[in-house]
Amino acid sequence: PLPNSMNSNGSESCHGPQYKKERKLKKKLREIEKLEKKAQNNNNGETVLSKEEKDKIALKEGLQKELLDIEKEEQLQKKSQPKPHEKDSTILEPNSSNNELLTSRAQVTPKYEKIPLHQLHNMANDKLSLAVEYLNLTRQYPTKLRTVVFHTRRMLKQLLNQYQLMEECISSKSVDDILNVIQKLRKYDKDPSLFVFDKEKQQKDKEAMDRKRREEGKRKAYEARMTRKAKREGRDDLEYYLRQGAKVPTVTEVEKLKKLSREDQMQCWKDSDHSQHCLAFHVGCCKRDRSCAFLHSDALGENSFQEMDEVAG
Repeated sequence: PLPNSMNSNGSESCHGPQYKKERKLKKKLREIEKLEKKAQNNNNGETVLSKEEKDKIALKEGLQKELLDIEKEEQLQKKSQPKPHEKDSTILEPNSSNNELLTSRAQVTPKYEKIPLHQLHNMANDKLSLAVEYLNLTRQYPTKLRTVVFHTRRMLKQLLNQYQLMEECISSKSVDDILNVIQKLRKYDKDPSLFVFDKEKQQKDKEAMDRKRREEGKRKAYEARMTRKAKREGRDDLEYYLRQGAKVPTVTEVEKLKKLSREDQMQCWKDSDHSQHCLAFHVGCCKRDRSCAFLHSDALGENSFQEMDEVAG
């Protein structure tokens, strides 16, 4: 690691303790120089300096030596820093297919180059290139797939909805799957005539959205009831009942439940803190549908997230 007084390119940081100490020493030396000039400019040749000022001048040699030691230490630290090493990394070209991935030797230390402002502006408006650049970074700095899906969805939300690829993006199992989706978006965006609108898929998406809105409405009504109940009982924690049974089941849990008897399913559902959610909806089909008092939330998969997630991972 770099010392606090140095940043990544070897220059000084204004927050390092060594740098602050060096600044103080230089300031004291500047003050001593002013005092020396003051004494030299005395027309009568008499000493006009106070005892404290004379004491300050007497410290000059020690301060200069201390400053020199700090500068030598910084030079040694620069020489002792390891040279940037190279590592293999897979770089995705914005306009290439998966079969045309470019493997190169990328240095850990970033390289800087001047880019015209208009070019930077155009790149910033190209959401597909931005998403591919983000995937490049996830190759070099691995993170949870759920986080990658979340941010890709945020960057390409309009295009994903326009070309009916939102669900395919969310259900991606790898970065390559997400890249496949981006390649489809690029193809459709370049030539919209290649896209065939799927009315059946649109209807399914509409039904899923309507169900989500109903669930949000039911959730708000439930929260209001539980909050009133906590108030009636004089509880200080008004969210006490909102936390009981609120945990959303996972896809893995639902698959295990389907193999159990009805009685065991109910017990396991309660023990797993899912009592606010409809068991029938997850293991079969809830006949009450809209009139059901329980939540019909989708089971959590590997890439599941909520809109209020700040970082999604």
